Amino acid sequence: MYRTPRLFLFAAPLAAVPGRAVAAGMPQLNFHDPLLIGQVVWGAVIFGGFYLALSRFALPRVERVLTNRRTRIQNDLDVARKTKAEADRASAELLSARHEAAEQARAHVERIQSEARANAEAHAAETAKRLEAEIASAETRITQSREQALSSLSEIATSTTQDLVSRLIGTQDEQTVASAVKRVSA
Repeated sequence: MYRTPRLFLFAAPLAAVPGRAVAAGMPQLNFHDPLLIGQVVWGAVIFGGFYLALSRFALPRVERVLTNRRTRIQNDLDVARKTKAEADRASAELLSARHEAAEQARAHVERIQSEARANAEAHAAETAKRLEAEIASAETRITQSREQALSSLSEIATSTTQDLVSRLIGTQDEQTVASAVKRVSA
């Protein structure tokens, strides 16, 4: 509201200027003056000459430049569209090739894992069979050694007892020692 009176203060003198100019008389608007009519005719002739010169010589050149520019821009846009389409196609091919390679790699890894698993299972089975055979062989040897040791135990006990008795007592009675060992071991 404070600004509105200031605007009128500046606009009022500007509105009064055309009235004063018409009142004082502007010579360029006085159409009764013969010089003004000559100026208007010569202005029209000069304007017509400029128009003909521009329309015949300058404007066709400008039109050719604009047409060439428009054509070049259109061709550049067409090339850019084709290049973009090719780039999009190449990108899609690259993505599909990458996806395919990833699938092949995944399948290859799975195949290698299954082969390694099968090899490990076969090796474990082979090792288990070998160990079972070795354990069976060792058990057989242990059983044989035990039977042999048990069978020779009475002889060893008898001979050891005879040696001890002969050292302690000084006499050797093999029959008595053998019967005593059989009694104890039974």
